[in-house]
Amino acid sequence: MATATSHDGDQQPQRIAVFRALQIGDLLVTVPALRALRHAYPHAHITLIGLPWARDFIARFDCCDELFEFPGLPGMPEREPDTDALPAFYAAARERRFDLALQMHGSGELSNAVVEQLGAARTAGFHPQDADAPSHFLPWEPHESELGRYLRLMESIDVPLCGTELEFPITPAEHEAAIDLLHRHLPLAPAPYVCVHPGSRLPSRRWPPDRFAAAADAIASWGYIVVLTGTQDEASITRQVEATMRRTAVDLAGKTSLGSFAALLRDASLVLCNDTSTSHLACATQTPSVVISSGADVQRWRPLDESRHPVLWYDTPCRPCGHAVCPTEHECAQGVSVGAVLDTARSLLSVEERPV
Repeated sequence: MATATSHDGDQQPQRIAVFRALQIGDLLVTVPALRALRHAYPHAHITLIGLPWARDFIARFDCCDELFEFPGLPGMPEREPDTDALPAFYAAARERRFDLALQMHGSGELSNAVVEQLGAARTAGFHPQDADAPSHFLPWEPHESELGRYLRLMESIDVPLCGTELEFPITPAEHEAAIDLLHRHLPLAPAPYVCVHPGSRLPSRRWPPDRFAAAADAIASWGYIVVLTGTQDEASITRQVEATMRRTAVDLAGKTSLGSFAALLRDASLVLCNDTSTSHLACATQTPSVVISSGADVQRWRPLDESRHPVLWYDTPCRPCGHAVCPTEHECAQGVSVGAVLDTARSLLSVEERPV
């Protein structure tokens, strides 16, 4: 049998590195590309070079075989860099003798130097538009869909695509944990509920809590139980929303694992959230969602299915924003009204208009 080859005549790679040392939402949007990579090279050993938390991602998806932890780099904000660990990291990477290394971590301004030092026989990825282009590297389009961007990378290395849909496998144990959590906290069961997720890692990406509270009150008046969700770090935000509401809500912030949180979203009638990883999880669980985008690049991060996952946003000259905390009046968040959010939610829930 002839040996399979890549588009430039090389043998198919047996050891592949994917560099993306980012957060959960950033990884979720690459699942269609990683799925295609796995399908194209089913016998290859695929290593994700990422952050420690990504071990859950490796265990949950079959698109990567192992996590190779990245110690961080000055200028990359996702973790405090351990520069003393970088020489050993690069030495260990070169010992793995990667056949192919894919730069899937931003424009390449910082990350291309990381991938170059992995010592792979072949590399591919992205480069800034005003920089020299290495072989197999594509120009970075700033406003391109993040999901579509990495599918374009796969096509450039002759990897056939396997759909554009997101996915998030949920185990039976995680599903049972979500059901148990609901039974212990919901005042009425069974009853339809809406997940309201007011938090985000960066304050500049958050719609105001009082507006989440007003929207949640209206949703509760439509006959839905409001379930406030978030991480333990976001519990102060959900408490603020609950305290501002006039109606009853169930606060489950900090009470779920990632898997049981996804199961909670999957069974909800609707998700109301900021433009954060929760919006990508809603897409992956196929739950209708209303996404409020503050500060972020809407075209880059919006879901592909805009009818099921509409994004509300207010254009300002300072978008996209690189600030963790808005230095002005947070005009992009203030520009999205409660009325607009409720009109969108009402349409997705097929609720007739009525007074709150």
